[in-house]
Amino acid sequence: MKKWVSSGLGLVLAISLALVGCSNDNKDVKTSDPAKTNAPKAEAKTEGGSKKVQDTLIVGRGGDSAALDPSIVTDGESFKATQQIYDTLLDYKDGTTEVEASLAESWKVSSDGLTYTFNLRSGVKFHDGTDFNADAVVFNFNRWKDPKSPVKFQGDSFDYYTSQFGGEKDDIIKEIKAVDAKTVQFTLNKPQAPFLQNIAMPCFGIGSPKAIQEKKEKFKSEPVGTGSFVFKEWKRNESITLEKNPNYWKQGLPKLNKLIIRSIPDNSARLTALKNGELDLIEGVNPDDVKNIEADKNLKKLVRPSFNVGYVGFNLKHKPFDDAKVRVALSYAVNKKAIIQAFYGGNAEVAVNPMPKSLWGHNNDIKDYEYDPEKAKKLLADAGYPSGLPGEYTFYAMPVPRPYMPDGKKVAEAIQQDFAKIGVKTKIVSPEWATYLDDTKKGEKDDIYMLGWNGDNGDPDNFLYALLDKTNVGGNNQSYYMSEDVHKLLADAQSMNDQAKRSENYKKAQVLIKADAPWVPLAHSTPILAGKAAIDGYIPSPTGSESYETVIFK
Repeated sequence: MKKWVSSGLGLVLAISLALVGCSNDNKDVKTSDPAKTNAPKAEAKTEGGSKKVQDTLIVGRGGDSAALDPSIVTDGESFKATQQIYDTLLDYKDGTTEVEASLAESWKVSSDGLTYTFNLRSGVKFHDGTDFNADAVVFNFNRWKDPKSPVKFQGDSFDYYTSQFGGEKDDIIKEIKAVDAKTVQFTLNKPQAPFLQNIAMPCFGIGSPKAIQEKKEKFKSEPVGTGSFVFKEWKRNESITLEKNPNYWKQGLPKLNKLIIRSIPDNSARLTALKNGELDLIEGVNPDDVKNIEADKNLKKLVRPSFNVGYVGFNLKHKPFDDAKVRVALSYAVNKKAIIQAFYGGNAEVAVNPMPKSLWGHNNDIKDYEYDPEKAKKLLADAGYPSGLPGEYTFYAMPVPRPYMPDGKKVAEAIQQDFAKIGVKTKIVSPEWATYLDDTKKGEKDDIYMLGWNGDNGDPDNFLYALLDKTNVGGNNQSYYMSEDVHKLLADAQSMNDQAKRSENYKKAQVLIKADAPWVPLAHSTPILAGKAAIDGYIPSPTGSESYETVIFK
């Protein structure tokens, strides 16, 4: 008989984030002047003329969701919506990456780290009225792991399941079984230190088996979960409307009756809509507008804890970017400090490695390729290109603002000029967001691209393994970087229970990655948000995917 250890004995990896509450993957479309839109105003009056308490929250963001099935997306804009519709077995405490109970009330881990048993919450219903139970959990996970699953529909790609658990190869999860209606058991092929952190990620939201089977491909746009809000309507590139789940298992939540998530690509237009009362909360603020927000008594500045990296990636499938010497040369050509000063307003720090400096396991001893155009030219010459690179290269620039990349097109233009100084000519293209993500994932059209990552779970594995391991090429590893030495370090770290030993592996991996230079890490930003002064109960998450269930208006 196996000995059991409590879920609280060192298995939960927490990050202390002091910035919480200060006052953690979309389509580029034209939006009408926010001053002329027909969006509902925030405040209303009763027939007697007294002020009515607002019960609808309207959130403005830079881009639309790619889909509303969290298991098939990797972008933060999609998770902002799906976080409201679905619950996961475990969740993160507000404003942190510390694991807590959710659909699973409690859990046990076997002493060998291979068996996880979750005791599920009773009385939980999906939005379609069907029961949440162990069979539903098994159904969802088997859908993601079984390549022959009858509910894996055309176009479905479970990239997060692949990056966290090895995907259809069953690398990590061997079996999921329902012990009884309220107990589900996971058996692993090998220990995985961040398993609990991974299970809590929003991409593993549990959907209604009945709805998935009946809706088929439509499920990605007609979601059914157990979350605090129920899906009502999706107007593509405009808005997503959700309504209060009257049967939500968290007593007294959500506090709002309705949630509307609007897409307005332009940061300035979004702020204007906030000032005009058409929005209540906005993501993405131009650095030059921060002082304006701070001076406005009707608004409040909010700060999301920094837990991200913005980067420029090279497509190693295409020559000459398959040559590390060329990639290192181009790394020296990028003026990171000037970019941060011009486009981040000082709300960022230079990135040296692919993971934030605040995260344990970061290698502080690694020296950056600091801006040096002359050295870049020399290295290109040493690589066989004394006159710069021949031809013109396609540079994909992000079409939407993201926390780690406030203005992708302008940043791309600055880097384009940096590259031109050393004889590298690029052509900037910026397709709409869903196409952008698909193109960079396939790696057929882009030579150079820009993306970023907001940490999902507070573990280095979620940056290094998810983004740069050889097993994740074609998924979250858009550079098609494949290093056997890096893979061994990262895979071994997953199986270690000693955090100090894991940290050493991650530090060694960062040394190898720096030498290979598949990316130019640009910045770790501190995202600024803005909202009405009357908003209360909103806690920005470091993962970028917080719930709005506790939000109220004072």
